[in-house]
Amino acid sequence: MTRVKICGVTTVGDAAVSVAAGAWAIGLNFWKGSSRAVDIAAAGRIARALAGAVPLVGVFVDAPRAEIEGVVRAVPLDMIQLHGAEAAADCRGWNLPVIKALRLRDRSTWDMARTFPADFVLADAYVAGTPGGTGTVVSTDLIGDGMRDRLILAGGLDPDNVAEGIRKVAPFAVDVASGVESSPGRKDPEKVKRFIANAHSA
Repeated sequence: MTRVKICGVTTVGDAAVSVAAGAWAIGLNFWKGSSRAVDIAAAGRIARALAGAVPLVGVFVDAPRAEIEGVVRAVPLDMIQLHGAEAAADCRGWNLPVIKALRLRDRSTWDMARTFPADFVLADAYVAGTPGGTGTVVSTDLIGDGMRDRLILAGGLDPDNVAEGIRKVAPFAVDVASGVESSPGRKDPEKVKRFIANAHSA
């Protein structure tokens, strides 16, 4: 069964809905440029409410290591996700599992993914000037063989296309943010439930 990460969660209520629906992990976005950004206080409330029910993933975009370490000290994160132009070296030296997001512009980006010493590789759609969360569908033709056991498929997934994406790519997990929202940063409970049900049944 393919796991589901619900990303860009900003409220305790949305986190609770996602977990109740069967989410594998919850993503908290700490990039201030995102409409789904959370601060330390909001992240702490979500973490306390979930009380370790599912892994919490902190999402960062080209953040200094000291900044990420500060968030990890303040919020009980279980994983970190590097979602910018970070180099392979930036994936090393953490005490938590690392997800490295790559925006697939062409097949060479997928080939480059093999050089990253990350626990998981997240394949997202390439949109110039935007690190993610655009709702643009990633081209699964750009995803090659290998690494499927640590691949997280993202990029434009929604309740209606997630099963097809899973059948094409057979990833370890799928990731969704805008595809289950009623507005930026607010999840639609019915979309969340349908997305996870469709992913699990694919």
